[in-house]
Amino acid sequence: MPPLSALRAFHAVAEGGGYSQAARALNVTHAAVAQQVRTLEGLMGVALVMRHGRGMALTAEGADLARALSEGFGAIQTGVEALKAAGAARPVRITLTPSFASQWLMPRLKEFWKLHPDIALSLHPDARVLDLRRDGMDIGLRYGNGDWPGVEARFLAPARMAVACAPDLLSGRNTLTVEEMQRMDWLLTQDWPEQENYLKSLGLDPQRLSRTEFPGEELSLAAARQGLGPIVESLALMEEDISTGRLVLLHDSRTQLPAYFVVTPPGPQRSAARAFLKWLFAAA
Repeated sequence: MPPLSALRAFHAVAEGGGYSQAARALNVTHAAVAQQVRTLEGLMGVALVMRHGRGMALTAEGADLARALSEGFGAIQTGVEALKAAGAARPVRITLTPSFASQWLMPRLKEFWKLHPDIALSLHPDARVLDLRRDGMDIGLRYGNGDWPGVEARFLAPARMAVACAPDLLSGRNTLTVEEMQRMDWLLTQDWPEQENYLKSLGLDPQRLSRTEFPGEELSLAAARQGLGPIVESLALMEEDISTGRLVLLHDSRTQLPAYFVVTPPGPQRSAARAFLKWLFAAA
């Protein structure tokens, strides 16, 4: 197969009717186009272009090749345009934890669709860390320290851990002593070592706490809103509950890591994904 650059140069000559027109179309020099055509003629073993008066014309072999290239490049262009159209119409696929989806992203999405009513999103709540390329995800929203191989990670929002509870449990107060918190019935998430370490930092003994454990943060948050006990959670996921008074903040860790990060596969993003990322960072 001859070099694609030589075939493309000859196709431009045939389409434009000369070397100068082809050079302008390809944004190269007249000499570069002529050299590519001479290279192609040498590889094919036939003349493709001949002088005709003050201009040039295609030989019979050149005309045959020009027709074949026109069909071939036309098929390529059709395929590329179809792929671009399909990519533009495909929803932006986002993997994220169920709690971040329900507590942080969903309350804000109305504002995104006001700005971009034509962009479809496909949310995939999952506690697992997915492989973005293998699972066909455009964007991931992850909790951690931002150090994951094979992706580009950018800080999105702090994930400062905090303790909160429904106001009914405080009897008009704003704080509780360590002894009072130790005696309460807690609403905690299963298999979350950071939660246990945070409780210890408050002076509590996690092993001696009366606790109800939930498999996901969204369930423990729902129970906390009903006044069933205090909760340990990322402050970012309780912003709306605290601002509306459904929960009262008792303690804030004020640490920078772990945090929430946006992760993307290396390389360019589709325009729809870029628009969502721009809005996402502005919202955060």
